[in-house]
Amino acid sequence: MGDPAVAGSQFDPARSWRLHPQVAVRPEPFGALLYHFGTRKLSFLKNRTVLAVVESLSDHPDVRSALRAAGVEAHAEPPYLQALGVLVASNMLIDKDSQ
Repeated sequence: MGDPAVAGSQFDPARSWRLHPQVAVRPEPFGALLYHFGTRKLSFLKNRTVLAVVESLSDHPDVRSALRAAGVEAHAEPPYLQALGVLVASNMLIDKDSQ
């Protein structure tokens, strides 16, 4: 199924993350659909901003840098951090340095 150490990662916005290599992203007018071919899980991104953040995570040293680059101010972070945490818990996002 996958490396349990990676699957059990705790979300930390100070770390760098990326999409799992087995995740496909399909942009939609409302945001996007993410499908994990390994786990067969489907996730919905509810807006284009969170899609921009997810797609750019690997280009940034941490989550907050990706949020700022997508135009998300500090006071507006909580729902984005929650969404990214859910994606980490479902193994859609993995630590950037993991295999």
